[in-house]
Amino acid sequence: MKKILLVGAGGTLGSAVATHLRQQHDVITASRSDPAHPVDLGSDDSVTALLQSVGKVDAIVATTGAVHFGPLGEMTAAQFDIGLQDKLLGQVRLALLGQHHLNEGGSITLTTGILTEQPIAQGANATAVNAAIEGFVRAAALELPRGLRINAVSPSVLLEAWDSYAGFFPGFEAVTAARAALAYQRSIDGIANGQVFKVW
Repeated sequence: MKKILLVGAGGTLGSAVATHLRQQHDVITASRSDPAHPVDLGSDDSVTALLQSVGKVDAIVATTGAVHFGPLGEMTAAQFDIGLQDKLLGQVRLALLGQHHLNEGGSITLTTGILTEQPIAQGANATAVNAAIEGFVRAAALELPRGLRINAVSPSVLLEAWDSYAGFFPGFEAVTAARAALAYQRSIDGIANGQVFKVW
């Protein structure tokens, strides 16, 4: 049984990942609103405090991150920066600080999405941010010491959110959060390093 820190467990994807992983592992959940383990991925101090409070872990998982959706012709740099600061730097910050709190052979799993390779209208920020996270994962995998590994999971739009997002994803096939959760287990319990697990 592995000790896993899951950040973003309050969301649809995160809750499904937590449910699945708890069948075999000890999962500690954290989020902005978590009463026991609150965390703001925008703050070094907040992430450091979380990591110190939970102690050494075998895996760190992030299933969180906001991006800006809107027409390119109206997008401002400040709006584009939302995705850079929240989803990109938030997950990267967790990985950079978290690597020092992992047991030998531990793993980090970040979250991107189908828009990395299949852009949609009004999704330029999401595509850019997801691609940057995947680039970070590929490069970081080559430098991590002590047998540590890092991967990303790239799910399609979730079936549970389809009613809200169907208009943005014409012709796309939604996937269940439970199916996406399997990829996080592959990252944690497998041997892959620097990989992107696509759940499309």
